Amino acid sequence: MIKVYGIPNCTTCKKAFKWLDEHSIDYEFINTKEHPPDQASIQAWMNQLGAKPMRNTSGQSYRALGEEKSTWTEEQWIEAFSQDAMLLKRPLFVKDEAAVLVGFKDKEEVIREKLGV
Repeated sequence: MIKVYGIPNCTTCKKAFKWLDEHSIDYEFINTKEHPPDQASIQAWMNQLGAKPMRNTSGQSYRALGEEKSTWTEEQWIEAFSQDAMLLKRPLFVKDEAAVLVGFKDKEEVIREKLGV
């Protein structure tokens, strides 16, 4: 089963849920505001996707960080993501315990390939 991390009122998450439902793809939604991911999960996801693609650069939390964020280490990003899940780009898809996709702007073929559906 695919796990989808995000928040319920996120427009991109809603788009992803609609697509998954229309294609009869089973998924489990994890609300990152209520259940923020732990540092070990974030570290694993960063190893699979990279830190930069996981950053929600359009959010208020990201803009509030200041310029020093451009020089942060991977460890600093892990700490920041674990302290404020709004910094994580949404939705984040995990399949078989591996992060396979973040965001939902790719072409459908790419999404299908990454999700294995």
